[in-house]
Amino acid sequence: MSAHPLRVVIVGAGIGGLCLAQGLHAAGIDVTVHERDAAPDARLQGYRLNIEPVGSRALHDCLPAHLWHILVATAGDPGPGMGVFTERMRLLMREDAPPAERDPSDQTHAVSRITLRRLLLAGLDDIVHFGKEFTGYRHNADGTVTALFADDTTATGDLLVGADGANSRVRRQLLPHARRSPAPGVGIGGKLPLGKGASWLPEEVISGKNMFLPKRDFLFTAVFRRRETDRATIERIGDQMRAIGLDPDLLVQNAKDDDYVMWAYVAHKRVLLDAPAAGRGRRLRELVASRLTGWHPGLRELIAQTPAGTIERFDFATAERVKPWPTTNVTVLGDAIHSMPPVGGLGGNAALYDANALRRALIAIGRGEDDLLPAVAGYERTMLRNGFAAVRAATMYLRLATLRSRAVRAIARTFFRLCGVLPPLRRAIFSD
Repeated sequence: MSAHPLRVVIVGAGIGGLCLAQGLHAAGIDVTVHERDAAPDARLQGYRLNIEPVGSRALHDCLPAHLWHILVATAGDPGPGMGVFTERMRLLMREDAPPAERDPSDQTHAVSRITLRRLLLAGLDDIVHFGKEFTGYRHNADGTVTALFADDTTATGDLLVGADGANSRVRRQLLPHARRSPAPGVGIGGKLPLGKGASWLPEEVISGKNMFLPKRDFLFTAVFRRRETDRATIERIGDQMRAIGLDPDLLVQNAKDDDYVMWAYVAHKRVLLDAPAAGRGRRLRELVASRLTGWHPGLRELIAQTPAGTIERFDFATAERVKPWPTTNVTVLGDAIHSMPPVGGLGGNAALYDANALRRALIAIGRGEDDLLPAVAGYERTMLRNGFAAVRAATMYLRLATLRSRAVRAIARTFFRLCGVLPPLRRAIFSD
């Protein structure tokens, strides 16, 4: 094997594609990213993302050190391990909080999606190309692959990576038999700003992430609260941010005022038939409120006080497992191959894991330690195993959320209660 100057073409500028681009760029590998959106801020998403240790390790490995340090400084406090409660706020179980002495690359970070996106784009101005709608690819006689775009431009490389999300056009051409199935659940989510205070909220709701398991349906809450020490750190590293073209004020978007509680109510489609099919607003809020009769008053008030403009409906779909395919110089990562319901917060972390695994494989090729197709085949085996394990876990959470049998729901609550009083059982199941 001899070292080979790889050229990598990535379709899609989501967190997986950009994480991979950062890692390859840092390694000196020729990489370009092509995104259909017209501009970086075309589809900014405001909800937080829990970066679990697997995602933290990927970002640590792929990002330049200064961007990783900024990410940690701007992240919110994830709070203690997730709590599981009844609808009356009776604690069933709380995950063990990770040891405080863990390195940041092995911790959970509550990250603003907007901040994460801006950090992932930093330093890639000449690499990320917007307004590039992918239409297909072709294999060339010299062993390269060419991506085709709607504006009649092309991009040619040794490897094409589809990081273009759940409706991936790369996957559609590469694996036309791959399917996504509608999931039985419907989600309604909202965001309550904490800038003016919310003393009526239970302490558990404003200190971390929680799952509420009533006799029917399901509620998840998570808080994004920036530490005061982090605000001071942001101010101290402001000059460093400006030196690399990042506006500290824009990056953290009003850091002193953006604390909020995010909530997601999930139920079976059959019990939310009146949910508007699209849009946001008051009708969705009223529908959720009508389902919370008998719940803890603080949880009912959480829904009632949430601004209608932040509330929207989410329909879920799940990727069906795909068997390994003959490896070529076209591959996929993240939601492009193993999309899943977002009920467990697993999809983004799985995409980051894929990006880091593919980065390692491609660096080995660049060093002459492996050839392209064997390296990509090894990545695909790892990616499929890890990605569809995450799909199974997310599907399990959704099934739990949409259970309509009170007897089965009672068994689930008993299970969590046992985990709460038996630390060995809890750690065996929930430890990372």
